[in-house]
Amino acid sequence: MSLNCNEIDVILSELDLEGSFIQEIVQPSFDSIALYTYKPGLPKTVYICLASGECRINQVTRKIPKNEKPLRFNELLRSKIKGARIKECIQLSKERIIKISLFREGPFYIMPAAQEKLSGKKKSRQEDETEELNLYIRLWSNAGNIFLCTKDDVILDSFYRRPAKGEKSGEKLSLPECTAFTETEEEKLLSKFPVRTFDGLSENGELSFNEKVDLFYSQNSARTSLESLLEQTEKWYYSHKNRLLPALEKLKEKQKTFASAAQWKHEGDLILSYSYLFTEGAAAGGFIECTDYDTGKTIRLKVDPKKTAQENAAKYYETYKKQSGALEELEHDISRTEKQLEDLEKQYRSMLNEKNPVRLEQILRKTSKPKQQEKNERPGLIYEVKEWTILAGRDAGENDELLRHYVKGQDMWFHTRDYAGGYIFVKGRAGKTIPLEIMIIAGNLAVHYSKARKNGEADLYYTQVKHLRRAKNGPKGLVLPTNEKNLHIKLDPAVLRSLENDR
Repeated sequence: MSLNCNEIDVILSELDLEGSFIQEIVQPSFDSIALYTYKPGLPKTVYICLASGECRINQVTRKIPKNEKPLRFNELLRSKIKGARIKECIQLSKERIIKISLFREGPFYIMPAAQEKLSGKKKSRQEDETEELNLYIRLWSNAGNIFLCTKDDVILDSFYRRPAKGEKSGEKLSLPECTAFTETEEEKLLSKFPVRTFDGLSENGELSFNEKVDLFYSQNSARTSLESLLEQTEKWYYSHKNRLLPALEKLKEKQKTFASAAQWKHEGDLILSYSYLFTEGAAAGGFIECTDYDTGKTIRLKVDPKKTAQENAAKYYETYKKQSGALEELEHDISRTEKQLEDLEKQYRSMLNEKNPVRLEQILRKTSKPKQQEKNERPGLIYEVKEWTILAGRDAGENDELLRHYVKGQDMWFHTRDYAGGYIFVKGRAGKTIPLEIMIIAGNLAVHYSKARKNGEADLYYTQVKHLRRAKNGPKGLVLPTNEKNLHIKLDPAVLRSLENDR
């Protein structure tokens, strides 16, 4: 339930914001914002929530965490009202609309006389100018909003942009007429919208009304109460755990089937040891019988009678090689999944210990974002290795995007010479030469994300981005290098695993 008009009056009287300065503005989510105010000896954090059914304004004592990415309205307020002084803070005619009148003094830009003549414009010669603004906070359920307006109430911008309702920049804000209420009307309003006492709170001692409001929503809000958030945390934890555990079991089952990879090599050795059986025709039935020199037992080995002993043994060796490589990859995948489970447990314990509901809600919002909605800071993959940044494009689209917007002339470009593949870039550092170790890592990535991956090795060329030229009428991302140098890379699984573990 949102605050009613009489509760807002009590909140504002306790806040007593007139004469305070706005020190900072923080927007922790897409439906709330906080103003850090200061009056000599009285710092206050004013929290404003516009969530449906929970519209409110009240003082909080906890720290409001910043959003990971700066949000539009928050940045606008910081540029316009940070450092401003509050002249007045009132509710308009019991309409649940709060008006905060602000003014800020600052230096006025004086255009030099020569520029005035050239531009044909004149600027006032006063050294300082006072800027007056109005901040309106509308605490209506399902229609809550915040507007930053000029002193004439022309909208500069709003928390939620709703042009269909006429709430857009440049338009005059529609406000109710301010009317005075008689004592009788005041009493009627108070009986119709009483100020809640919040008797059911777990801590209801000598608390101010602001403290009671904050505690009530911390305990009972459907969206931001600690109890509700902890339920969501538990649901998030088990949904991730129940996805990782079966995946780990599958990997371990697969590991068991590949655990006997060495047996294939041993059986290939046996086929070569008993190669004379092929000349004697003993393999005509598709099997050969021989004595295992390790165990002394007689075993049957499946063979192709149309092929020689060497060709049959080569097939066994090939299976051994594949399973050995797969086993190594499986061990890496198992280790990575176990680490993910360990990190999940740590994060879950940390979230359970978090007592700030705003911070917990912020963490949940970040962790619960669907995978397809997650957007990397840059396209492709990013690796940080010993203070060097490596960008990896995996297809033509990522290659082109990285080349157009994320690399500069001094950055180094790596690509396989005779195979299609991704572009790898090592970001240049002023006064630093790229060490061989970083070049080898970049080379491994270039081979890994190319058609040469199956070969396990390839020739590369590398050059600075400033020596790349786009191919005229060529396919997307195609470039022609000059001043290139050569590098031969043999894939090192250990290098790739270390990169994966660091991500």
